[in-house]
Amino acid sequence: MSNIMSMNKLFANPMSDAKKVEASPASGRVMAAAAGKEEYSCEFGSNKYYALCGLGGVLSCGITHTAVTPLDLVKCRLQVDKAKYKNLGQGFKISFQEAGAAGLVLGWAPTAIGYSMQGLCKFGFYEVFKNVYSGMIGEENTYLYRTALYLAASASAEFFADIALSPMECCKVRIQTSPAGTFPTTLRGAFPKIMKEEGINGFYKSLVPLWGRQIPYTMMKFACFERTVEAIYANVVPKPRSECSKSEQLVVTFAAGYIAGVFCAIVSHPADTLVSCMNKGSGQTAGEAFKDLGFAGLWGGLGPRIIMIGTLTALQWFIYDGVKVALALPRPPPPPMPESLRLKMEAAQK
Repeated sequence: MSNIMSMNKLFANPMSDAKKVEASPASGRVMAAAAGKEEYSCEFGSNKYYALCGLGGVLSCGITHTAVTPLDLVKCRLQVDKAKYKNLGQGFKISFQEAGAAGLVLGWAPTAIGYSMQGLCKFGFYEVFKNVYSGMIGEENTYLYRTALYLAASASAEFFADIALSPMECCKVRIQTSPAGTFPTTLRGAFPKIMKEEGINGFYKSLVPLWGRQIPYTMMKFACFERTVEAIYANVVPKPRSECSKSEQLVVTFAAGYIAGVFCAIVSHPADTLVSCMNKGSGQTAGEAFKDLGFAGLWGGLGPRIIMIGTLTALQWFIYDGVKVALALPRPPPPPMPESLRLKMEAAQK
């Protein structure tokens, strides 16, 4: 009883005189407003909509990844030098002793630039591919196979996002994991050094492992998030999404994002370790990195990464959804069962 009362406090009952929900289809999805017709700054599926979603991705990924640079730095060092950095606490202690507070934010510039570019492609292209694929398979299949739709759209988006990220990721890892005095500690020094010594291929030598890390991560991030949101509204929130305020919807967004983030960290961690090791030195292949690490070594630094990715993913979804609210973008709810499909299922049961 106390749990129900506390949930009701969080999700207050709608006003008794609230107007009846108005709904209109938008590419197979219903746009619902709790009170009257909501005004949007652009049409769902328009070029402006996709561009503003991309802007939301820039802010979402750029801000969050840059904010956790110290944790990312220690995580990378745990992965590539487990003899020196035995655990998270010791990693922070040694890093601080060697370079002071400034040493904990090494690589912040390539992190900010790289993940902003990745966020632009990740979220912007996800919205594009989700809408395109939905139109290709039709309204009924969009509902029946929506998990597959989320997986396909997110994988397609991440393919291009990683091409944008790879050069800055290479610079970041080299800055963070190279022994002191052997490699520049700034982006303006690291980028030309890699270009001079390895050429353009030096920035993309770990692209395949990066795809191996990021594509499963992003597929889990989007599909798990979308389905978790559905589950929360269906089983936890005591009223329909259309009757929740925007702030209440953002609470659901944050919770679903954190749950998705934990699973993201686990499925993508072995590839993340390979990326860190390949970018640490010149010329090492994925096979050589795996041989050096062993299977157990692939899971080094998993604890810090779960903390980092869980928090990151929750904040990213919160910021992204918050940007949509601030810019008055359409925010379609999970797709309802189409009326045509419902009638077919009823007819089949007779």
